Amino acid sequence: MLNAIDAVDWSALPGPALRYEPERVAVGLRALATATGLVQAADAGSLLAGGGLVHDHSGEVFPAAVTAVPLLLAIVRHGHPAAGATALGLLDDALAFATHDASTRVATPYAEAVPICCALADRVRGGAGLLDSSGPEGGRLLADADGHWRFDVEEAVAEGDGALAFGALAGRWPGGGTSVAAELHRPGRAVPLVQAVLHHPPEDGHPDACLRLPGVLPDGLAPPAVLFPARCAPAAAGARQP
Repeated sequence: MLNAIDAVDWSALPGPALRYEPERVAVGLRALATATGLVQAADAGSLLAGGGLVHDHSGEVFPAAVTAVPLLLAIVRHGHPAAGATALGLLDDALAFATHDASTRVATPYAEAVPICCALADRVRGGAGLLDSSGPEGGRLLADADGHWRFDVEEAVAEGDGALAFGALAGRWPGGGTSVAAELHRPGRAVPLVQAVLHHPPEDGHPDACLRLPGVLPDGLAPPAVLFPARCAPAAAGARQP
């Protein structure tokens, strides 16, 4: 785990110069990973919460937090119980702060400019099994993350005045099959959509699902198209169809 922490160039990640202090990240994560008690875990958590991964005084979260999620989950799994509790608290703060951030976007393997809350949530879902077994706090964190859904389009066909998109849904679609605003990501651009409807929900624990997207041409949904909730994106207020 220490090698994985040191392998990241934390200073290369963006963040506000007066609040993001990348030197705190590696030092704090190493201290948290090797903590053997409450005091050491608390000291490490203070480094990470005071300008490393988040800035608790201003309620900001930095892109470094997205990169750090797998490391924090590893500390939950392998670290001292006090360190694991601190890691869960940092993840909870990061997602809570990110939910109120309508400007920060990060590059991911599946899209180039993902709202930071959705990027955090997606990485948190990667530890679903661990979080399910981590008590109430882990369960709450996973439930919060699932509110930031992601839909990966695998195929699209014409349907009426729009298209049906077949693919995989991660997270929880709001309100069952209700219509929601979304943001469609294609290489090089992100387009706000007025309406996305869950046409066929996932069944039996499988992520396969189908969305109905009025006014969207199938060509605009060619993989690797990905959709996120518009409420997480600053462009949501000006949503339109492509």
